[in-house]
Amino acid sequence: MSMENIATLPAMSKPKAACWLVGISIVLLAVGFIYGNVGIVFALLLALMLTGVPVSIALGLTVLTFLYLLTNVPIEAVALKLFTGIEKFEIMAIPFFILAGNFLTHGGVAKRMINFGTSMIGHFHGGLALAGILACAMFALVCGSSVATVVAIGSIILPAMVQHGFPMRFGAGVIVCAGSLGILMLPSIPKVIYAISTNTSIGALFVAGLFPGILLSIMLGVVTWYIAKKRNYPRMPKATWGQRAIAFKESIWGLMLVVIIIGGIYTGVFTATEAAAMSAVYAFFISVFIYKDMGMKDVPRVLLRSANLSAMLLYIITNAVLFSFLMSHENIPQAMADWILGKDLGVVTFLIFVNLVLLLAGNVMEPSSIILIFAPILFPAAMKLGIDPIHFGILIDANMEVGLCHPPVGLNLYVASGISKLSITELTMAVMPWLLTMVVFLVIVTYWPSLSIWLPKIMGMM
Repeated sequence: MSMENIATLPAMSKPKAACWLVGISIVLLAVGFIYGNVGIVFALLLALMLTGVPVSIALGLTVLTFLYLLTNVPIEAVALKLFTGIEKFEIMAIPFFILAGNFLTHGGVAKRMINFGTSMIGHFHGGLALAGILACAMFALVCGSSVATVVAIGSIILPAMVQHGFPMRFGAGVIVCAGSLGILMLPSIPKVIYAISTNTSIGALFVAGLFPGILLSIMLGVVTWYIAKKRNYPRMPKATWGQRAIAFKESIWGLMLVVIIIGGIYTGVFTATEAAAMSAVYAFFISVFIYKDMGMKDVPRVLLRSANLSAMLLYIITNAVLFSFLMSHENIPQAMADWILGKDLGVVTFLIFVNLVLLLAGNVMEPSSIILIFAPILFPAAMKLGIDPIHFGILIDANMEVGLCHPPVGLNLYVASGISKLSITELTMAVMPWLLTMVVFLVIVTYWPSLSIWLPKIMGMM
């Protein structure tokens, strides 16, 4: 919702606002009284979030308030945990992948991937939209961010689609959902955060997302083709094999990043974190010296933008580490796991419960915060039920994809709204066919674990 829309909303009267605050306070106090320390922790967190405090700050304030008032833990321990909690080599992968994504977004890689996708499947019904999905999938193989994928592909493909006679709502609906592939395919910032939270192999998680990402790309493509054929949307002229070869040759430098990341990890030449650093260096090299769509004068701007985003994510992670420290100190994850197992849910029902919790959380929080809060809570119960940690990570990733594509905090919607100039309400209706497809895909990923874990097993990564 824009600031202009907020300004036009009727103001709540003071008596009514006071009644709401009193009512919420009573409910939260009751929760804390009934459920003890567990209830107090989550009541504090919920209360802070309801007042509009950012999730990262709410996490930190919850920890400080609880430790200071209800425990004997010295506050100095909090300062120590702030530093030691993020002293993990794996965390360095996050700023490197952000930097690589920014170089790829501004360095002409997306444009060449779109040209290649158009040459291959542009002649089908809805060809440009299908090319957009293929370009999103290819860009996701090397990027690791859904928002960056929507920006890079959407800013190029959407004006072209409108120019060729496609409705903007159709094109935006496709790109919003296809852009979510950015966190499912090979490198992915949410995967790194999940791996850090649960001590799971980052390399195996990267590889595990490949087949699910291909399946989702196909499903989105089939729905797009069907709608385009039904509505008789335009098709592009069929490219010759020579034109396809030229387009592939131009895009090969960007696609080689996939070989560098997976090949390096699989052969043991470098770790997943070192692969992130290599991808940043390689993305800089091809953007500045091969494609030359960026000059050296543009590099400081990209570095500054990457530093800003990295600082924001690391701040969220730092506060989440404090929250995890509090939960561990109060034995909350174990208590939650025992409670869940005590209900005799079984694997099938437990996975339904997990999906519902994560989908609801996706309505009010962005992916990084959701993973940092819920992964340490749900993971112990999943392990006790015998669910594979890699499969569980991809399941969480798929839930995060859905959350990115629906309001009120779906980041892909807001990015696409800025590109297409459509309102959030219009986009919400536009994405519905592809969003429902993603929900079907989520069910498939949930109950077909081999889809996620077969490739890492074959490659000896788990």
